[in-house]
Amino acid sequence: MSLNVYGVKAIDNISESRLSEVHPELARRVRKLAEKCEANNIILRVSQGLRTWDQQDLLYAQGRSAPGPIVTHAPGGYSAHNFGYAVDIVPGEEMENFAPFTPDWDSMDSRWQQVLMLAKTCHLAEGAEWRTFPDRPHLYPQEHPANHDNNYRFLYKEGGLEAVWANIKLESWT
Repeated sequence: MSLNVYGVKAIDNISESRLSEVHPELARRVRKLAEKCEANNIILRVSQGLRTWDQQDLLYAQGRSAPGPIVTHAPGGYSAHNFGYAVDIVPGEEMENFAPFTPDWDSMDSRWQQVLMLAKTCHLAEGAEWRTFPDRPHLYPQEHPANHDNNYRFLYKEGGLEAVWANIKLESWT
């Protein structure tokens, strides 16, 4: 894999570490997206991947019983992150006054728009299109539901991620 303007692979070690914990097909699609973004002078970092239910509950408490703004409507067991079917990404590029991977969650600048357009070509759906609570950095497999039913939670409680991934498959896309 070629090096980008920062002298690193299209996707960095921090992102690779996070991708190693999500569903392998999702990780493959995100790597493909990173390559397409790099060809357009945009670099990606995976800022979130797999989350435990406890980590999700802490995020859910934010803006409710803990300080900070509300960042999710999903408690533990109700987020695709809990099952390894979602990642959050941050685009960066080399430009004045922009620190790579410094997210601006309130903006839909040209980098975000281009990344989201390219994500669709990698069969990734985006939380940015959700009507009631847009989640711009959130990407998940296009054929995967945005909301999970009790089957996911049952499978997870019975056999962990392996049981979920074995029973709720993703189609390989090339």
